[in-house]
Amino acid sequence: MTSVLERLTELGVELPSVSAPLASYVPAVRSGNLVFTSGQLPFVAGALPATGKVGAEVAVDEASGYARICALNALAAVHALVGLDCVVRVVKVIGFVACAPDFSGHPSVINGASNFLGEVFGDAGAHARSAVGVASLPMDAPVEVEITVEVR
Repeated sequence: MTSVLERLTELGVELPSVSAPLASYVPAVRSGNLVFTSGQLPFVAGALPATGKVGAEVAVDEASGYARICALNALAAVHALVGLDCVVRVVKVIGFVACAPDFSGHPSVINGASNFLGEVFGDAGAHARSAVGVASLPMDAPVEVEITVEVR
């Protein structure tokens, strides 16, 4: 059986360092057999690749890619806490999309995170999900994602 870290390598994805919290919180917390991540922004090498609202300054396909990065950053937080090979399944994904007032394609944006988790975990990546439009996110990020995973 392929480990999660091996699967990431197969996908050509390198697990980043955990992003430093922007305020008074920790990147991830374990409670029993669940790990909850804090909301993760699409940081790449410590910087946001884009800012602005989806449906205005940021295109849907770009935002979907940023949601994928958010999910990868969430996996980094899980790995730093318990190790990715402890993950049994992805339980829940919550995605926030900073968007123009008339934008309604939130599910398409957060599919970037969901599809990525499916690529990494296969059937164990299937999860419950919420995709929510918001007026703004920290640092004017277009997307934020948090995940909950079950661990051994």
